[in-house]
Amino acid sequence: MQAQIPDITNKKLLQQALTHRSYVNEHPDKATDNERLEFLGDAVLGFLVGELLYKTYPEMSEAQLTRLRSKLVDETQLTNFAKQLNLGEQMRLGKGAEKDKGRESPSLLSDTFEAIIGAYYLESGIEAVRDYIKPLFMSVAEEILTSQSDAKTQNLVDSKNCFQQWALANKGKNPQYEIIDESGPDHAKEFTARVIVDGVVYGKGKGRRKQEAQKRAAEEALKKLGLN
Repeated sequence: MQAQIPDITNKKLLQQALTHRSYVNEHPDKATDNERLEFLGDAVLGFLVGELLYKTYPEMSEAQLTRLRSKLVDETQLTNFAKQLNLGEQMRLGKGAEKDKGRESPSLLSDTFEAIIGAYYLESGIEAVRDYIKPLFMSVAEEILTSQSDAKTQNLVDSKNCFQQWALANKGKNPQYEIIDESGPDHAKEFTARVIVDGVVYGKGKGRRKQEAQKRAAEEALKKLGLN
């Protein structure tokens, strides 16, 4: 589904969010730049994305959550969101910024996205912004996690690391994870995983992501071993 700019009914506020200081320099009596809104949007995004990750990934440590959040709110990702919203075409720029291809500038695009978030927060409040950003950021978070290598994915999940350590120490082998079932519609699938060491199944688990199902399998294995 194509992302859309949030519904900011105050057109003056929306216009400010789209106004770069280069435009104000040329029209000082007609506009206010978006830098204060950008500041506010940056703070709101940092909090809400952190909250979202904290609630969605209870298995992650503070360091892991911090790394994932930094990937979600960095200039590259915010620029991608801005492009999805076609903000480049809607920004108000001065002639110099226009000439310098400001509509394609990652810095200007990401700043404008933050300003839009700041404006939406001022008009509609934190709950509205939370509802707006959740599908945007969670889809990207899932892509980041599923694109990790096996080693990196294991490092994201503490219970899997713990069980791996036990398996290596006691069996001399790494555990193997298998997805043995999946059910439900595409937007709400549930996966079932099992973990095997040296041909023996030690645990099974279910989750809405394959990584989560594997984590639950590792937790069950640890529990059976009296390690959890």
